[in-house]
Amino acid sequence: MPARRPPARLPAIHRLGLRLAGIALALLASTTSAAAQDSFDRCLATLQPQALKQGISATGFSRLTAGLTPDLSVLPLLDAQPEFTTPLWDYLAALVDSQRVDDGRALLVQHRDLLDRVSAQYGVDPATIVAVWGVESDYGRVFGKRPLLQSLATLSCNGRRQPFFRGELLALLKLLDAGDLQADGLTGSWAGAFGHTQFMPSTYARIAVDGDGDGRRDLVASIPDALASTANYLAKAGWRTGQPWGIEVTLPPGFNAAVAGRTRRQPLASWRALGIVPVGGGALAPAGLPADSNAALLLPTGANGPAWLVFRNYDAIYAYNAAESYALAIATLADRLRGGSGTVAAWPTDDPGIGRRERRELQTLLLARGHDIGAADGMVGTATRRAIQVEQQRLGWTTTDGRAGQRILTALRSAPPIKTPSTAMPASTVFPLPPNHARLMQSPAGPSAALPKVDGLSLGTVQGFPAWKVETPFATAAIAVFGGQLLSYVPKGGQDVLWLSPTAQALPTPIRGGSPVCWPYFGRQGQGTDVPSHGFVRTLPWTLKDARRDADGTVVLTLAPPTLDSLGLRLQMELRIGRTLEQRLVTENTGGQPVSFTQALHNYVRVGDATRVDVQGLDGLTYLDKFEDYATPRVQQGDWNLRDPRDPGRSDRIYTQAGGHYILKDPTLKRRIEISTQGSRTLVAWNPGEAGAAKMADVGSGWRNYVCLEAANAGPDVVTLAPGARHVLQQTLRLLPL
Repeated sequence: MPARRPPARLPAIHRLGLRLAGIALALLASTTSAAAQDSFDRCLATLQPQALKQGISATGFSRLTAGLTPDLSVLPLLDAQPEFTTPLWDYLAALVDSQRVDDGRALLVQHRDLLDRVSAQYGVDPATIVAVWGVESDYGRVFGKRPLLQSLATLSCNGRRQPFFRGELLALLKLLDAGDLQADGLTGSWAGAFGHTQFMPSTYARIAVDGDGDGRRDLVASIPDALASTANYLAKAGWRTGQPWGIEVTLPPGFNAAVAGRTRRQPLASWRALGIVPVGGGALAPAGLPADSNAALLLPTGANGPAWLVFRNYDAIYAYNAAESYALAIATLADRLRGGSGTVAAWPTDDPGIGRRERRELQTLLLARGHDIGAADGMVGTATRRAIQVEQQRLGWTTTDGRAGQRILTALRSAPPIKTPSTAMPASTVFPLPPNHARLMQSPAGPSAALPKVDGLSLGTVQGFPAWKVETPFATAAIAVFGGQLLSYVPKGGQDVLWLSPTAQALPTPIRGGSPVCWPYFGRQGQGTDVPSHGFVRTLPWTLKDARRDADGTVVLTLAPPTLDSLGLRLQMELRIGRTLEQRLVTENTGGQPVSFTQALHNYVRVGDATRVDVQGLDGLTYLDKFEDYATPRVQQGDWNLRDPRDPGRSDRIYTQAGGHYILKDPTLKRRIEISTQGSRTLVAWNPGEAGAAKMADVGSGWRNYVCLEAANAGPDVVTLAPGARHVLQQTLRLLPL
C-alpha cells in the first residue's frame, strides 16, 4: 500500500493559512541553539548505516546532509490535529472555483496529446489527472516553500513520528543520490510532500514514472513525469477504467442517515429499494458501471445537504490523501473539467462559500469602502476578515464572524458607498530638487561597496551597464547599479519576463526597459520641468546593502539609493529572486511632518506582439487617460489590450483603486505573466504605439515587444505618511504557460 502523507497535510490553498498561523512559532524557532544542533548532527550520524544498507552512497549521504540545520517550526505543525474545521461548502468553493476550472480546461487542451497517451497507458481519464494537479498545487503554482531535506531531517530527529519520517528522509536521499532529483532548491510542504502533484518520497520511489522519456523521474520540473505518475498512482490504487467515481443522488423524506459512510457498501439494488434516486433522473447505475455494483452513501453535511453514491474509483481518489473533503474536491473538479455543472443540491446553509474571483470582488468592495487590506488578491487573511467584521457590524448583523461568503458579498454589492475616491489629479506631491542631487548624479555608476560573498551573486555588465547579476536554481536576474533598476528576470527554462531596449542610451540617460523605480513622484503631478521626470532615484547610483541565499537557493538582495538632502523620506528596495520575483519598495518618513508621495515600479513586460496581448484583472475599473489630459474618468470594459476601439494602437492609462492581481496573456510567446501587488492602489498601462515610438530613439520598432504594466500609487491614489511611518509597495511576477 502506498505510503500516505501525514493526515495533517491540507491541499495547497489551505496550507497557506496554517503556515500563516505558525509564523510566530517559526520566528521563535529560527535561532537554533548549539545544543539542538549537536543533537541534530548526532541523530543524522545514526542514520548513515541505514542509508548505506538502502544503497545510498557514503559520499552522497555526507554531501546531502552537510550543513543541514533543524527547522523546529515544523514541530507545532506535526502536533496540530488534522481535522478540517472549514465548512465543506467553503472548502469546495475555494478549491473548485471558476478560476481553477477555467485553468484546468485550458490545460486539458494544452496537454491533450500527453494526457491522451497517459490515459491510454494507465486507464485513468485526463480530467481526473488534471483535477489532482489542480487541487494539489494549483497546476504547479504552489509547491510549498520549505526546504525538503531540512523538514524531513528535522522530523526524523524530533517529534512523535520519527520512524515514519526517517523512512521518508532515506527515500528522499536515495532519489537524490541516484540523480532523479536535484537537492539544490528542492522545496515542498512541511511534511515532505513535493512536486506538481505532491508525492511523498517513498511514494515517489515506488510510483513515479518517466513520462517524458528522458531517463529520469522528475515530478518537480517535468509535467509529463508528474501527470503520468499521478495516473500510475490512481491505477495502482484500484482505478477502474471507464467507470465513474460516483453520482449525486436525492434521498427520500425521513431517510435514516445512519446507513451512510464510505465503508458501508451495499448493492445498488439495496439503495434503490431505500428510495434513493439520481438528482437528474435516470438509472441509478451510471454509464460504464455494472448494474450489480456496490456503492457507499456519502452525506458529508448530513441528510439535509448534498448526497452521493460513490464507487471504487472514489476509493482510489481517497487513497491519494485520506480525507472525504479532499476526495470530493478532486472528484467534483474532475466533473467540472468534463463540462459538468457541479453539485446540484443546495448546501445546508444560507451563506454558501465563494471562489477566488468573488473573494477578489469582495476585497475590491472593501477597499472602495476605505478598508486598508492591501491587495485584492483573493487570499482572505486577518485584515480582510477584520474589515468584513466592521461591515457586518455596520449592517447590524448579529453574527460578526468576519467570514467571506455570499451573504456579505451580496450585501456590499448593493450597499451605498461610504467613501468615493477622488478622480482629480492632485498637485500635492511636489518636491524641490534636493541640494545634493546634481553631485550624486556625477557619482561613478559602478558599485560603491564590496560585493557580499553569496553563492550566485556576481558583478558584471548588461549592454554595457554595470549590474549585479544573480543566479539561482530557479531563475537568473540582473539589477543595474544605475537607478537600482531591474534589467532582467529569466525563470529557468523560460524567456526573459522583462524587455530591455537594444538601443538604450548611454548613461546618465535613464535606461529604457526592465523595471525602473519611479520615486518619490510619478509623472509630473505638480512638479515643474526643473526636476527629472518620474522621480529622483532612477538616475542615481544605488548601493547593495545586504545579500543572502536562502536554504532553497533563493537569493535576497537589499538595495538603496543615496540619501537625498532635505527630502524627509528614505527608500529601500528588497528583491527575492527564486521561483517568482518579489520586489518591495519600502518608504519611511524620517522627518517631522506628514509627507505625500507617489511611486511606481515601471515594468516593461516583454511580449511577442503587443497588439495581440490581453490583460485580465482590469474589467470594471475606473481609469484616467493621459490622451484626454486625465479629464474624464472612464470605466474599463473587459480585458485591457491595444485593440480598444476607443483608443486603438496605444495606451497611457492610470487605473485607480486597482485590485492588485493581473494576468497578461501572450499568445505569441505562449505564456502568461501573473502580476500580484500589495500596497498598490494603481495600475498604469502604457505603450506609445507606432507613431509615438517613432519619436523615441530607444524604442522605435521595439514598441511591439513590450507593454508597461506598472504597479503604482499614482494619480489620485497618493500615499501620505505620518512622521516615523513606513509604506511598502510589493509586486510578485510569476511566469506561467498559456
